[in-house]
Amino acid sequence: MTLTYLGVHALFVLPAILVVAAARRRLPPARARVARVGLVAMTSVAVAYTTPWDNYLIDQGVWWYGEGRVVARILSAPVEEYLFFVLQSLLTGLWLYTLEFEPRFEPGDLARRPRVVGAAVHLAAAAAGAGLLLVPWGYYLGAILVWACPLLALQWAVGGAYLRRSWRTWGVAVAVPTLYLWVVDRVAIGLGVWTISPDHTTGLSLLGLPVEEAVFFLVTNLLLVYGLVLFEWVVDRWR
Repeated sequence: MTLTYLGVHALFVLPAILVVAAARRRLPPARARVARVGLVAMTSVAVAYTTPWDNYLIDQGVWWYGEGRVVARILSAPVEEYLFFVLQSLLTGLWLYTLEFEPRFEPGDLARRPRVVGAAVHLAAAAAGAGLLLVPWGYYLGAILVWACPLLALQWAVGGAYLRRSWRTWGVAVAVPTLYLWVVDRVAIGLGVWTISPDHTTGLSLLGLPVEEAVFFLVTNLLLVYGLVLFEWVVDRWR
């Protein structure tokens, strides 16, 4: 039996979402409303921000899909790709809410140094990504860094001190879904659901997973988790 992109969702992504949805903490009503708004907002941003980037890289031949593995396409990307933007947001967001964390604003959260340093580090990574775009083997990695790191820099510029003091929470929130999606991605690549171009990648891998794919899932989950915790943190500050 040939595994399709929709089959990847059915076998690996949707069951994981159901598990974390059942395990998530029951929040007080007021906070639950804030969390729902944050999750809807982050999912919407993920779809809107990723769609043009994703379509462009498909057009450039950075990756492609196996024959008969997708149902249909919108522009250059399969419909399953757009569905994945939503499903990853749900998986990572619901996993976050299985953890114990309280995004309360504290006066020290306005400290300038961690905000400036964190933003500078991510802008430097974006600049390095721009350099990688100039060489064929660095194109995919460079595209990821240029696309993701300016937003990560903005998130650190806003709430870097809070992110620094809450690193244990967001570290676990990012690590678990990232590791899981690495495994899913590796299985899908191994079964030919999609193929990553050897011409646009470094050739480095983690147990067969191209390092670019590993970086992609890491930075997207960082963006999602930072966005969700900072949204609640900002709401708490306003209150």
